[in-house]
Amino acid sequence: MKLRIKGATLRLRLTQGELARFGAGEPIEEQVPFPGGALRYRLRRAPVRAIEADFARESIEVRVPEAEAARWCATELVTLSAEQAVPGGTLRITLEKDFACLAPRSGEDESDHFPHPGGPGRC
Repeated sequence: MKLRIKGATLRLRLTQGELARFGAGEPIEEQVPFPGGALRYRLRRAPVRAIEADFARESIEVRVPEAEAARWCATELVTLSAEQAVPGGTLRITLEKDFACLAPRSGEDESDHFPHPGGPGRC
């Protein structure tokens, strides 16, 4: 699972295998190690009304309503998104299926990525 953060925007991208595990109810977790600790991030299904995120104890957790998660995992739907009120503004949360680039990139294994639907030269 890839994590992208820019300002008040949080985006997670899942491979085919990760989406299958998420569809089966398994939380998806990753971490980024640093000398002073690790930043953990997790995606899980939960009994919530809308997609929401939280940050506590060096961890980002994104929770997705059960029905929305099931629909995303079982269909061709590529993206789920939501906005969440946070102190000072709005956090935009986006979940995406991770597509392989059409132009190979050195050192990256994209064998578990979704086939790219675009034409040549797109990534």
